[in-house]
Amino acid sequence: MEIRIRETGQVVTEADFRSLHRNTSFPMQLNEQLLNEFGADPVLNSPEPQATRYQSVIRDGVQEINGKWFTKFSVMDMDAQAIAEVDANQAEAVRNERNRRLSETDWRFRSDMSPSQAWIDYCQALRDIPLQQGFPWEVNWAVEP
Repeated sequence: MEIRIRETGQVVTEADFRSLHRNTSFPMQLNEQLLNEFGADPVLNSPEPQATRYQSVIRDGVQEINGKWFTKFSVMDMDAQAIAEVDANQAEAVRNERNRRLSETDWRFRSDMSPSQAWIDYCQALRDIPLQQGFPWEVNWAVEP
């Protein structure tokens, strides 16, 4: 629980609030009425907004809505470097999954076996995934024969 001190506007944790009032014996659960007696308000949790893959949600203080205090969030657009990192991480994850699927076919290509054309085509389709339009976010996985 977070608590807003009215006099200063400072937001503190419940533990910090208790430390500010060391000589007070508080019950286990602090309620709104008790906090009001100490000039404080509970900070209620707001739902966190949804962000796109190229945005991040940050905690941005608190805000008063209809006399109650709520956590405030902001959605921030990522810079070009962060976007490149997100794309690189996604591409790595897709390649890792592609490699895992390819490794499951290795036994079909041993020197003493002759894989069918369907398996050859399947493996080639997996290898071509990075060439797909929309890679790394839109991937059409080949279907195992």
